[in-house]
Amino acid sequence: MEPVFHLSIPVDDLDRAKAFYVETLGCAIGRETRGRFDINFFGHHIVAHLAADQAGQNAGTIPSDGAISPLRHFGVVLDPAAWEEMKSQLEAAKVDWVLTPRISFAGKPAEQRIMQCQDGVGNIVEFKGQARERVFATDKPV
Repeated sequence: MEPVFHLSIPVDDLDRAKAFYVETLGCAIGRETRGRFDINFFGHHIVAHLAADQAGQNAGTIPSDGAISPLRHFGVVLDPAAWEEMKSQLEAAKVDWVLTPRISFAGKPAEQRIMQCQDGVGNIVEFKGQARERVFATDKPV
């Protein structure tokens, strides 16, 4: 079995969380129990837990190629064509951008398309567009 990443995220509203992950991103919902539900997040296992006091906590920011990004965020790396499709999907949904769609590290081995948006329930979701073999690229000579 190919490993599947698991992440538990706090949300402040389960219905709004479902709306974002299902209607905006196109994710499927798995098991649901009181106060939580599973999300098939691009083949990975995310569990949204109702924890309003934990959702949206600000852990500071980090600089990244001339932009500022929230330290606390999670996301997925898509191939560049799928990233462009997701960008169009998010623009059509009029998401609240945290980091507008852009290219970071242009011309370098780690060049990537990147964007971040709010999920509306306390979390920042990042989408990178990059060829799989470039995900761990560095600028260091080999």
